[in-house]
Amino acid sequence: MNLGNRRSERRVGFELGIHVYIMGIDGTWRRECRMVDASQNGARLIVDGSIEGLDLKEFFLLLSSTGLAFRRCRMVRVAGDQIRVEFLPPDRAASRKKHPCRHSTDENTSTLKDIRWTTTRTV
Repeated sequence: MNLGNRRSERRVGFELGIHVYIMGIDGTWRRECRMVDASQNGARLIVDGSIEGLDLKEFFLLLSSTGLAFRRCRMVRVAGDQIRVEFLPPDRAASRKKHPCRHSTDENTSTLKDIRWTTTRTV
C-alpha cells in the first residue's frame, strides 16, 4: 500500500486522547502517551516527555498498563510532541512457535481452562 492510500484510509479520532504507553522492544524504556487518532494501519500519538535518544525503528504500543493489549510499531513521522506510527505485521516466525500452554493432552487442556478461569476471576 502506498503512502497516498494510507492517508485516505478511515481514521478514528479521540477528542481527549486515550492513555497509552510506548515501550522499547527490549523493555529498557517506556513513555506515557495519548493516542489522538488511529486507523487499521497506524496511529497518531502525543508523547509525554522527550523521545530523544530512543530507538523508534521498532517498539510496542501498549494499550493497557499491564501490556496485555499491544501492537508492534515503527515511527514514520515526528511533528513536535506528536508522532505518527505505523503498525507492523505480526512476526510470523514467533506465531509458528508452540506456546507452552498449547498442547493436545487432556491434562494440559484442563490446566489451560483453569488458567483462563483464574485470569477471568482476578480481572
